[in-house]
Amino acid sequence: MSKDLFEQEQQSVANSGMPLAARLRPRNLDEYSGQSHLLAKGKPLRDTIDKGQIHSMILWGPPGVGKTSLASLLANIIDAHFQTLSAVLAGVKDIRAAIDAAKIRRANSGRQTVLFIDEVHRFNKSQQDAFLPFVEDGTITFIGATTENPSFELNNALLSRCRVYVLRGLSTDDIAELVQTALSDSERGLGKLSITISDEALNMLALAANGDARTALNLLEIASDLAADDKPIDKAAIAEVLTTDVRRFDKGGDIFYEQISALHKSVRGSSPDAALYWCMKMLDGGCDPLYIARRVVRMAVEDIGNADPRALSLSLNAWDTQERLGSPEGELAIAQAVLYLAAAPKSNAVYNAFKLARADVAQLPDYDVPVHLRNAPTKLMKSLDYGAEYRYAHSEPNAYAAGENYFPEDIADKHYYEPVERGLELKIKEKLDYLRDLDRQSPQQRYEQASTKKHDVE
Repeated sequence: MSKDLFEQEQQSVANSGMPLAARLRPRNLDEYSGQSHLLAKGKPLRDTIDKGQIHSMILWGPPGVGKTSLASLLANIIDAHFQTLSAVLAGVKDIRAAIDAAKIRRANSGRQTVLFIDEVHRFNKSQQDAFLPFVEDGTITFIGATTENPSFELNNALLSRCRVYVLRGLSTDDIAELVQTALSDSERGLGKLSITISDEALNMLALAANGDARTALNLLEIASDLAADDKPIDKAAIAEVLTTDVRRFDKGGDIFYEQISALHKSVRGSSPDAALYWCMKMLDGGCDPLYIARRVVRMAVEDIGNADPRALSLSLNAWDTQERLGSPEGELAIAQAVLYLAAAPKSNAVYNAFKLARADVAQLPDYDVPVHLRNAPTKLMKSLDYGAEYRYAHSEPNAYAAGENYFPEDIADKHYYEPVERGLELKIKEKLDYLRDLDRQSPQQRYEQASTKKHDVE
């Protein structure tokens, strides 16, 4: 390439036919929108930029927040050649060609190369490994852009050679300022058209963009094409161009798991309003209601359990309603379940008991079933005393065989389930405490107490 991509984009923008979002790529940091947590004076990345020292990095953030623009600016600031590859289209052959060109450039002119890889998470491990020696020896300054969590999508060897910077979605104020700039810029924007936008329409557009500058400018460009002469873009015009859902919801990605985590934690934290908000946000973003219904069932068991067993029934009923009726009735039933779970008494005693018992089964010896608990359907089994010492609970006082052991003998004193003192588990705890007290008493004491004191153990 004889010229940098960044330099090419700045030439003849007026007659280039490029989309508005491409024409308005920032030419310097003053024109760059958002990311003040990285680029404000005194922040580590800004200090590095001010010193003219750019290191290899990963730019992680949602679409349309300026990852490519920032990489271009960094290359321009240090007067480096800016070369870009898309991991969607490029392979190892393209990587090698870019590296060879960088070697020649450095040998001939000493000029540094910033190699920008868009959607870097789409490269497999061997493709990511191809960069390592050239990042290490300084042949290239590597900048990767990704919308996915680098911890999961990039290998450790590449991550160890790069610093990760998290880019955030732009605020509505950032978007609004960008839109106003686009409308006033006569060189690269829409300034020559003398188009204005009402405050209500601007706010509506900024909210609809959902932190995505590219989306905001694309919507503005469409609205400007539809705008009537001498009339500002109003709410009706913005509503007309919002024909598709622009909300951010990456099914199976970070935002997906962040939102389901927020929903679960809101339920666990007994915040019905927040729980309903996250539930609606996921549905609004296109999440399958059946997925939410399945997770709601998990919440009912994990965080409420026997403190209110009705929570599980209600959750299963909501799932069933969604399967039978679909939207919107099913979604309303899911919302009902979410609100009930958030307001219900909380207990993770069942969940804890489940984990403890499963761990013991996996780690302890494979104990045999005690002889007195075995059935004896044949003469041979009876002759071996299978079930001979079993005490039939219904024949015992209060239908409880006090002191009986149902565990293997080596772990006879194990306790997994410890009910909390909330909801129904308060009553369950009282009952179990009473039964365990009976187990600690002598057989005669148990008999005397059972004969003189009626205690409801149902």
